[in-house]
Amino acid sequence: MNNDLVGKRALVTGGSRGIGAAIALALAEEGADVALTFQNSAERAQAVVASIEKLGRRGVAIKADIADPAAIRRSIDEAVGALGGLDILVNNAAIARYNTIADFGLADIDALLAVNIRGPILATQAAIPHIKAGGRIITIGSAGADRIVGAAGTVYYMTKSALQSFTRGLAQELGPKDITANLVQPGSTDTEMNPANGESADLQRSLAPLGRFAAPADIAAAVTFLASPAARHVTGTILTVDGGLLT
Repeated sequence: MNNDLVGKRALVTGGSRGIGAAIALALAEEGADVALTFQNSAERAQAVVASIEKLGRRGVAIKADIADPAAIRRSIDEAVGALGGLDILVNNAAIARYNTIADFGLADIDALLAVNIRGPILATQAAIPHIKAGGRIITIGSAGADRIVGAAGTVYYMTKSALQSFTRGLAQELGPKDITANLVQPGSTDTEMNPANGESADLQRSLAPLGRFAAPADIAAAVTFLASPAARHVTGTILTVDGGLLT
């Protein structure tokens, strides 16, 4: 713990569990006050807030459906109001749907686009007026944007590929304001969505030279680096944390 983020205010979308919760806690451990959004898991969100507060930082849980544009705008306003401003936005909230193109239903396509692509766009759009020079926008993508494994991930990984262009464009747009924009791409990570003892876990391990799943804390470490003063000259970068999957 370096306390690199003392005095900073962060919002993590989808911060009640898994990678999002790990990011929220890691930012707080570095000194930031942290708001997080959740959709259904209020009890888990409050548990994360309690852990943040035990670190002596302010923690706020905000109920918001990232598929709902009005809820996104409200969550940004609530975070700014509760924390007194915003310095760091982490676009983490996402959903996964898997099927072949032939069998992909319209409702699932629309849900993926709404949460995984439109959500980060609208959250960033609402946050930019509040983020000053030195601010950070960090989005969570997937190593699957660069290497698709299996035949059912085409649409899901397409949404993650879109975040690469989104991040590069943001870096160009916000650089003159001294705001950085970066993308973290996790590989196989031990979460409820993709447990290290799951059905396809052995296959996933076999594809990465390190031969293991990441822990959520491994992804959070990449985010805290990008949020820190040490990364002040890093923008438009895709930081892949995948155990070597893409090598």
